[in-house]
Amino acid sequence: MRKILNAGLIGCGGRGTGAAENWLQAAKDVRIVALADVFADRLAGSRAYLEGMKHDGVRLSDERCFVGFDAYRRLLALEDVDVVLLATPPGFRPLHFEAAVAAGKHCFVEKPIAVDPVGVRRFLAAGRQAAEKGLAVVAGTQYRHQEGFQEVVRRVREGWIGEIREARVFYNGGPVPHHARQDGWTDMEDQIRNWWYYDWLSGDCIVEQHIHTIDVGNWLLGAHPVRATGSGGRIQRVGEGFGNGYDHFAIDFEYAGGIHCLSMNRQWAGSDGYVGAWVRGTEGVARPYEGVIEGARPWRYEGASTLGTAYVQEHADLIASIRAGKPANESAQVAESTLTAIMGRQAAYTGRTITWQEMTESDLDYSPAKHEFGPLDVRRVPVPGSE
Repeated sequence: MRKILNAGLIGCGGRGTGAAENWLQAAKDVRIVALADVFADRLAGSRAYLEGMKHDGVRLSDERCFVGFDAYRRLLALEDVDVVLLATPPGFRPLHFEAAVAAGKHCFVEKPIAVDPVGVRRFLAAGRQAAEKGLAVVAGTQYRHQEGFQEVVRRVREGWIGEIREARVFYNGGPVPHHARQDGWTDMEDQIRNWWYYDWLSGDCIVEQHIHTIDVGNWLLGAHPVRATGSGGRIQRVGEGFGNGYDHFAIDFEYAGGIHCLSMNRQWAGSDGYVGAWVRGTEGVARPYEGVIEGARPWRYEGASTLGTAYVQEHADLIASIRAGKPANESAQVAESTLTAIMGRQAAYTGRTITWQEMTESDLDYSPAKHEFGPLDVRRVPVPGSE
């Protein structure tokens, strides 16, 4: 008989609740048995949504719903939790992942996995420990689990577009939510509830959001960049309460062999949006988001669109790897893409060309001194040339 897999969710916001729903959709004999969040109202909303699904796998009780900065530890102490879904703001990811691996849990980790180089190294170390323990780690870079993308990348690897010359990756979207500060909120609470706007929580939009297409770029090129030069700033998000992040970035990533990839990301209202990536070779162009190859060997993906179901497929692949006794471990690839995005951010923040080696050795650490409600200063908005 197939083993029932029990999962606990750490981080009950919209993406976390969605991940829990996707987990339940991914296979039979899986359950959600515990929730953890810093905020009681976020946990209550997530619990109500999941219980409203009327899914037999939702097995929640008051005793298994934990609130506070130590909620993740109390959830991880539950012996019958096999898998944890880590979906808090990214600034907490290295801490929570380390604790989950130490507790012997398989992990689904939302992207990005850190906001600074120190956090990336912590995550990588825990990922190696997970491999030694036989624990599965699957990341929320869902395009890698989408069949159409996989087929395009496979053909690029097989030489269908010839020798690669250049690439483009875009994540041009609209604004993210903003919650007006309420009476009684401390600095810490306000920042966590508006986490998109603070570097220590999100890593800025290039790290938190654009990582999706940056990851596709690395995947298509089969490597990470060696250096980055770029620019960015804030044009629309200039009022009070918008933290210290930028609202747009444009980065030139250079890969080995002199291959360049233009990266563009913005979160602007009233502007054209486009999310996509392409790579040009000597004999054609591959566009994974459209599922096509143009040029000497034209091809189009004819399978059913699975862009929406890729969010489910990543959980299905995680579950299958656990049940087969061949645990997947995507920690290195998602860490590499996260560090790529961080390198681009630092190039824009500083106005300098930043190298990969510099990032791997950097002691940049955005972590606050302690996680507790109370006052918390905001670093100034980065000014190139003075960072």
